[in-house]
Amino acid sequence: MANYVLVAGARLGAWAWDEVAPHLRAAGHGAHPLTLSGLAEKQGVPAGQQTHVQDIVDEVERHDLHDVVLVGHSYSGIPVGQAAERIGDRLARVVFVDSNVPAEGESFVSAWPEGRATVEASIAGNGGFWPVVAAAHYEGEGLTEEQITRIVDGSTPHPGATLTEPAVLARPLGELPSTYIQCLLDDAAVDDDVAELLTSEHWRLVKMRTGHWPMFSQPRELARILLAEAGE
Repeated sequence: MANYVLVAGARLGAWAWDEVAPHLRAAGHGAHPLTLSGLAEKQGVPAGQQTHVQDIVDEVERHDLHDVVLVGHSYSGIPVGQAAERIGDRLARVVFVDSNVPAEGESFVSAWPEGRATVEASIAGNGGFWPVVAAAHYEGEGLTEEQITRIVDGSTPHPGATLTEPAVLARPLGELPSTYIQCLLDDAAVDDDVAELLTSEHWRLVKMRTGHWPMFSQPRELARILLAEAGE
């Protein structure tokens, strides 16, 4: 039995996995959607980058999980990639869902050379939080109007420090058993750092013909891929 720890991207909480987790459980596995500090029902909890890493490690240790498949979507690939190194032999695999990946000493905004100043200014102008975005942000991503409304209504401002503080890696990320899920409607090609990691014998690429939020647009297909990555 695998144990999936599911971590959604910026502004989202455990609720984002409501249509994915039941498929994993129906196949006989554990599913543990996780809300990171400062988001959704944990609004008001102070959070930096390492807080989010520790949230994930604590979830694994609190439930004494083994054969763990850590799943990180979008922003959350950064703390998930760091946590994967810290749970030792409990880890079975990491799955990065159209996500950022951590790099030693680099932050989420480091990967935005042309937009970094805009993100940092937005955080500074919103009390230290990255604000939620309007429905138009989600158009062209394979989502229905109802799905977009659900995302917008459920989103909460994201703690800015988690986006600007650097990642800390104990060993090369390419050594971890990993799968990268590329959502083809989001971009035509993976980022250079992901492309380099995919040259590792420990990494593999899976493509989905949908947008950046597959847990909403194609939850059954995403669950099928997650099950396959755990050897189901």
